[in-house]
Amino acid sequence: MNEERPQIRRWARLLFRTVVTCEAVLALGQAVLAGSLLSGHYGALDLHAANATATGVTAIVQTITAVLLWRPGGGPGWPAVASASLFAAEGGQIVMGYGRVLAVHVPLGVIIIACTLLMLVWAWRPAADSSSAEPVKAAA
Repeated sequence: MNEERPQIRRWARLLFRTVVTCEAVLALGQAVLAGSLLSGHYGALDLHAANATATGVTAIVQTITAVLLWRPGGGPGWPAVASASLFAAEGGQIVMGYGRVLAVHVPLGVIIIACTLLMLVWAWRPAADSSSAEPVKAAA
C-alpha cells in the first residue's frame, strides 16, 4: 500500500514550529519561576505572573498558526483544536493562580507543560512528506 499524505506547506510548518518553540520555552520558564518562588525568592511571583500573560498570548498566536498550518497549509486540523484547548487550560491556570488554588494550579501546570512539550516534539519531528525519505518496499 502506497498511501500518499498531503504535503504541508513549508512556510506553515516553519511558522508553527517557531511559535510552538516559543510557547514551550515560556511554559518551561513558568516552572523555573515557580521553583524560584518556592525557594523563597518572592520577587519571582511578579515574573511568574508576567510570564503567564506572555504564555497565554503566545497560545493565542499558536492557535492562529495551527489554523494556518491546517488551512491553507495542508496539515492536519488537530493541532488547531489542541492549541485552542491549551489556551483554555492556560486561562484556567491563570485564574487558579490568582485565586491561590494551588491544589489545581500546580498539577494543571504540569499537564500544560507536558502537553506543550508533546506538541513541540510533534512539530519538530521529521516531515512525513520529506523528499529524502523513501518508502519501504515489501519483499515479493
